[in-house]
Amino acid sequence: MADTGIYATTVQIQNKAGSGANVVARAEAVTNDFIAQAESVINVICRKVFAATSGAFAALPSGTRYILTDATSNLAAIYVINYSMSLIGRGEAEDRIVVLRDGFLRDISILRDKKLQNFITSGVEN
Repeated sequence: MADTGIYATTVQIQNKAGSGANVVARAEAVTNDFIAQAESVINVICRKVFAATSGAFAALPSGTRYILTDATSNLAAIYVINYSMSLIGRGEAEDRIVVLRDGFLRDISILRDKKLQNFITSGVEN
C-alpha cells in the first residue's frame, strides 16, 4: 500500500506521534485515513481546497506546502496518539498532544489569515 494523502505522508505522522505510539494506529492504512480526515478538516476550516491532487500540491509554493504538511501531520499524529495511550502513558501522551495541537492551531491561523492567503498561495505580497 502507498501513501494516499496529499498534504502529508505516513512517515511524517509516525515521526510526530513518536515512539510508543500504537502499532495499529501507526500502520499505513490507518494513517492514510487519519491524513484524509485531517486534510478535510483543514480545507473546511480554511474554506479553501489548497490542492485536490498530488500534482496540484507540488505546484504550490514551498512555504505553503510546508505549512499544510505541518498542520496535517500534527493533526493526524494527534489521532494516532489518541488511538491508544497505553504504551506511551497518559501524561506523556497528553504532553505530545498539547505540543501538536499548538502547532496545528498556529498553522491554521496562518492559513486562514486573509492578509497572508495571497502570499502563501502565490509567493507574492498583496
